Amino acid sequence: MYKVLKKDGNAKRAEFETVHGKIQTPVFMNVATVAAIKGGVSTEDLEGIGTQVVLSNTYHLHLRPGDDVVYRLGGLHKFMSCNKPILTDSGGFQVFSLAKTRRIKEEGVYFHSHIDGHKLFMGPEESMRIQSHLGSTIAMAFDECPSAKAEHEYVQMSVDRTTRWLERCKREMDRLNGLEYTVNPHQLLFGINQGAIFDDIRIEHAKRISDMDLDGYAVGGLAVGETHEEMYHVLETVVPYLPLEKPTYLMGVGTPANILEAVDRGVDFFDCVYPSRNGRHGHLYTNRGHINLLNARYELDDTPIEEGCQCPACRRYSKAYIRHLLKSGEMLGLRLCVLHNLYFYNHMMEEIREAIEKGEYQKYKKQKLEGMLEFDAADNKEYSNIDKNWRKG
Repeated sequence: MYKVLKKDGNAKRAEFETVHGKIQTPVFMNVATVAAIKGGVSTEDLEGIGTQVVLSNTYHLHLRPGDDVVYRLGGLHKFMSCNKPILTDSGGFQVFSLAKTRRIKEEGVYFHSHIDGHKLFMGPEESMRIQSHLGSTIAMAFDECPSAKAEHEYVQMSVDRTTRWLERCKREMDRLNGLEYTVNPHQLLFGINQGAIFDDIRIEHAKRISDMDLDGYAVGGLAVGETHEEMYHVLETVVPYLPLEKPTYLMGVGTPANILEAVDRGVDFFDCVYPSRNGRHGHLYTNRGHINLLNARYELDDTPIEEGCQCPACRRYSKAYIRHLLKSGEMLGLRLCVLHNLYFYNHMMEEIREAIEKGEYQKYKKQKLEGMLEFDAADNKEYSNIDKNWRKG
């Protein structure tokens, strides 16, 4: 059950009750693609930095270790020793990211495994069965994510097929939840709005999937080549056509600024690989902006990554020490950087929820964005080049 507790403009402060606990929104979901966050971060670590929801990948877990293996071990929660809600994406994004090795048909998508090249097939029913085996709290519908640069005619055809796939997902999820040996008979299903950057397709699709009375709704197909301004326009256009009484999820986005802007447009759920991926390369988020810890200026810097931060890295270690670990190839350096970035994101979401509760979200957003512009120009130049290359990651 989803309940809006407070609105401040379009920003929503809500809670979403699931079989694995309540989720306070807006929320950032920490991305554990193969049931683990790269960088040596454990489930216990995630609990210590305020993680509410973990996101794992259907396609990757299907390939390794195999969803049947996870099922026999009691489902994803038991497998990774996690008592928090888990969302599994459907494998639909791989339809986009593995475009060179797949063929899309009405029945589903034919892939070649990125691991060993063997042929595999995934359609709506297969995706639901895999996610049912995993036993996640929230399952995502199987869809196609067309490129932001795709032609109107192709996007319309793709979205029509995604709608038909959603109907099949819903029927199969209902069937699976009724089976005697289902890991999680209370598994929830979120549908995904697509349409690239075309207002007419986005709006019509939002109307069609809203009529299906799903457990939640995602806006997909963003951060795949469009500008930030185009992304925000899509949100302004689409979110009003999605049910207010259901959670809204912006998939795969993004930077702290993206999140602040999207919350202002009514979004509840977020996920992105940026904090963990950037952290593994020494690129860290602070309230003054990004810093590149590999820069020589931090060699003798005995201060924490950010003064006042309560993450495991900042409470005890200096920039100089963590930089030394990174330069030496020590896993501890990666781990501390990832923990800092994930803590930054989770703590920012706590601040966002508090600001909405106080009716001060616009003030908070302005101060946060202005503060993050105070970073050193050299650090930012280096970070921007990395960020540009990883935007699709």
